Amino acid sequence: MDASISSLTLETKSMRSEIAGFQSRVTGLEHLVETLESHLTTAQDRDQDLLYLRSKITDLEDRSRRDNIQLFGFPEIEEGTDVQAFLGSVLPKMTLLTFDPPLEFQLAHRVGPKCLDRASRPRSIIACLLQHGQAQQLLQAARTHGPFRMDGYAIRIMADYSKNSNERQKAFLAL
Repeated sequence: MDASISSLTLETKSMRSEIAGFQSRVTGLEHLVETLESHLTTAQDRDQDLLYLRSKITDLEDRSRRDNIQLFGFPEIEEGTDVQAFLGSVLPKMTLLTFDPPLEFQLAHRVGPKCLDRASRPRSIIACLLQHGQAQQLLQAARTHGPFRMDGYAIRIMADYSKNSNERQKAFLAL
């Protein structure tokens, strides 16, 4: 009987040491889980901050482009070497609007690489007007009138928005 009791005592001691090992492992795992949860909370906060910052960047980019217009449909080389002078003379005639003072551009140019193939679609023109009101007049005329006609070409005038804003707007087309 003493032999059985001593073997039970030995087994109990070994079980206690195994249980103590399990307890230390569980304690370590609990600490690891707490650390991971705090990192997850931090990552979620950073994701929210990132979304907020992206929305602010989009807003700032759209605000910086508010005086820009995009013009589609003008054939290549139609403008010659001076895009600003071309637009200053063509837009009032095409839209039948009078501008006082005359249209003034900070910058105007074709977008993208030059097309060598006449059959391809002409590049768009982007123009930054000095007067915000003039840009709004042109956009309002484009909304009211639709595509303008010039020498048989359909000319469209649109506002210039950031890529993110354009993608958001495209999402609503399905509705």
